[in-house]
Formats: sequence, C-alpha cells, structure tokens
Amino acid sequence: MVGSVAVGGDAPVTVQSMTTTKTADVDATLAQIYALAGAGADIVRITCNDVAAAQGIAEMVPRSPVPLIADIHFQYKLALGAIEAGVAGLRLNPGNIRKEDHIKQVARAARDAGIPIRIGVNAGSLDKDLLEKHGSATPEALVESAMLEARYLEEVDFYDIKISVKHSNVPRMIDSYRLLSRTSDYPLHLGVTEAGPPPGGLIKSVAGIATLLSEGIGNTIRFSLTADPVEEAKAGRQLLEYLGLRERSDLDLVACPSCGRAEVDVIDVANRVNAALEGSGLPIQVAVMGCVVNGPGEAREADIGIAAGRGRGHLFIKGQVVRVVPEGAMVEALIDEAIALHEEGAEARLAKADVTAADLAEETRIELLGIQGDVNDTVIRRATVADVATKDT
Repeated sequence: MVGSVAVGGDAPVTVQSMTTTKTADVDATLAQIYALAGAGADIVRITCNDVAAAQGIAEMVPRSPVPLIADIHFQYKLALGAIEAGVAGLRLNPGNIRKEDHIKQVARAARDAGIPIRIGVNAGSLDKDLLEKHGSATPEALVESAMLEARYLEEVDFYDIKISVKHSNVPRMIDSYRLLSRTSDYPLHLGVTEAGPPPGGLIKSVAGIATLLSEGIGNTIRFSLTADPVEEAKAGRQLLEYLGLRERSDLDLVACPSCGRAEVDVIDVANRVNAALEGSGLPIQVAVMGCVVNGPGEAREADIGIAAGRGRGHLFIKGQVVRVVPEGAMVEALIDEAIALHEEGAEARLAKADVTAADLAEETRIELLGIQGDVNDTVIRRATVADVATKDT
C-alpha cells in the first residue's frame, strides 16, 4: 500500500509522475501535485535532496490529494527525514546509496513506519562494480543490482518492496523487466528512463511499457518525459485506458486518418473537438469521420460521432444517425450532444432522435457512392466471394 493506493496483486495498474518544482517551495510543488492528480496520477514522487526539501514534504503530506513518495539519492539520512515527514513511500537508488548499513537503517525505519520502498535501479547510475562485472548495463546487471538491494531489505524483515529496472534503451528495458518478472514476485514499477521530449519520448515509453503490460508484467507505470509532468500523467492514464486496464475517465477521441473521399478537413474538426472536450471529464468515446459513406458504420462502437457529407454533418450515437446539421455547425452540435449524452444516457438520446435523420444520411451516402464510387468495391467483392464459395470444383 502506498498510502491508500494498492500496488501489485489484483489491484489496478496505477499511474505515477514526478514534480519538477523545487520541493522546498511548498506552494509551487503542491500546485503541481494537484495538477498531476487532476491529470490522472494516482501517486506522485517528489525529490528530497536536502533538509529544506524534507521540511517542505512535512507541510505537503497532509495537504496532498494523492500519496507522496520521496525520491532519495546519495544521502540516506534524508530518507529518514522523509519518513519523519510522513511520506507514503520511498524510492532508493542502489547505484548511489551503497553502504549496507545505511540501507538497512532506512529499511528498519520504513518498516516501523509501515511504508514501502521502491528499489529504483537505473541503467545510467548502476553500481560501478556491477558495470565492471557485466561490461555494461545489461538486463542481468540491472536485475542483480535490484535483487542484492532486496536481500539487504529482507535481512531486516522488510518485504514491502516494489522494484524498477529502468533503461533508456527500449529493447534492454523490456528484457530487463522480463528477466526481473521471472526472478522476483515483488510488484514492478515500469518506465523507460530518460525517454526524452515528445513525440519520441512518448513513442519510446509506449513501446516499452505497453509491451510489458500486454504480457501481464507491471503494476505501476511512469512516463519519464522531458516535458511538463502533467503530460506524463495524461499519457500514462490514457495508455491504461486504451489497453483496457483502467476504466475510461475522460475523452477518448477517435478519428479517421482522412483521404480523398473526406468531405471536410478532418484534422481541423478533430482538433477543435479535442480542444473543446479534452479535460471535460466526459468518459465517452467520440468519433470524427470524414465522410458519411463509411463513417457511422466504421465508428459504430463509439458512444457518439459525426460524419460529413454534402455540406452537412451527420450526428450519430452508437452508429445510429440521430441528427443532421449544417457543416458549419458540426463541432458545436457534436459537443452539445456529447454533454447531453453523458447527462441523459444513450437510450434517452436515441429516443429523441430526428426520425428523418437516418433516411437523409442514407440518401447522402448513396449519392456520394454514385459520385465517388465504392472505394471498397463492396458489391463486386461480395458477388465474387459468393461465386467462389458456391462454384462447383
């Protein structure tokens, strides 16, 4: 348990991020903590790099909306200070707190306080002896570092442990966690360290974290981006929702990639819808489709969407067209209907559908097929399939 948040076992995968403010600046750090919590972070880590930071933590703990973890490097006594300040957990780096006695002192204090410790192995700060032994920051070196630290903790009857073996190289990160999952049963904190700024940092993080989560490896995650940490929390939360590991808590916008068939600027419409609804707290999937020919059908799994056709926007709920509006009013109509859908539910909104909308949408679809042709050659392909399937051999 990290405060009130469970990590490991059957608990949902959680999202973490880390503040970038000076911890001694209590007001600025608390403001960022609240922003991270609002963006989907379940747990927030803050650096504890001096006495003033530890003192600031003591002020923040009772005011924080989420559990706080103190990030400790080099100075083990700051870990003791953070425990005294009331943190919900610690992160220790075995690469720079190396004395066994110091590690065990911290473990005893954490044990008595009833808080967990994350063993945070990082390829960039691996113990020099292990680097020399393995030649580089290999998966074997990272896992060996983690298990040596775990042994120190276990020797003082401390088992409330999480482990991370982060690497900036995605394949090595994946291999490290795979090896660790075969070696230990402790909960795992996933992350690609030093991933860099978006979009590259996002791609690296998703590649590593999603691969492992899809294999059932990992219990809590952090995107380590060179960006506003709020972006880390958003990305982490979205990833878990897209993987079906957490319930949707905010907008999920899907849109076609556009093509020559599109009747509107799909990119512009999608961006305007996203800007209006992102952060709205509406836990719905919204679709923006460029044409009415295939749009409602292709996006029938969406809660709500809109497709363009012949100067009009065809608004649909669960694939059923419910309203037809002028093209210039598409975005506003979609936003209004999305809010109403969330407040009233799909059945109520479908009951209020314009009875002529579906017929008008079908007329437009047929008209566009006549002008543009069927890009999928549906009629011809169906006939060919039937011919092959029934033909005598």
